[in-house]
Amino acid sequence: MDLELPLPPAEALGRALKAWRGLRRVKQSHAAELFGVSQGTVSRWEAGRQAPSAREAARLRALLGATPDGAADAAILQLVRSSTAPVHLVCDMSHRLLAASRARARAWRVPAESLQGTSLWRYASDDIRRAEQCLGERGWFEPDAAPVTLVTRPNRFAEVPIRAGRVRWTRLRLSDGSFARLVETLP
Repeated sequence: MDLELPLPPAEALGRALKAWRGLRRVKQSHAAELFGVSQGTVSRWEAGRQAPSAREAARLRALLGATPDGAADAAILQLVRSSTAPVHLVCDMSHRLLAASRARARAWRVPAESLQGTSLWRYASDDIRRAEQCLGERGWFEPDAAPVTLVTRPNRFAEVPIRAGRVRWTRLRLSDGSFARLVETLP
């Protein structure tokens, strides 16, 4: 299975880009300069009529990634870290680790601090990769997305093991307009 993290559907990516621009008061022409494309290309992305190239997608992923920096975001990070349940929070766009509870970090063979800011996608089980591919069909990228529960088999990585079981993903909007994903292991 491909290890590359799939991009959201073109419509969802377009909404995210438009929201990012709106919150930062960036015109399409300036966004086009940032990406090295025409203003028309940015317009087509936002309308969901054109998907970005692999290079453009990488730049979009970096730009639209979650950057929790508001007071409410700090409270979410603290709630995750202090939770007694095995939970962690990742950027919904890149799967970069934003926070992990001690219960989650205890299962890992590498310190959570060393994983902070890095993508956990490489550790995803095949079941998680398949579920990621279907998120658009499940309405995940809609503003009021319902949590998604899935069953996964174990992954094959001792550093960051995933045990067989049920997992719930909840999508949270951060203060900068980006989204994070709360990952909970269910009993």
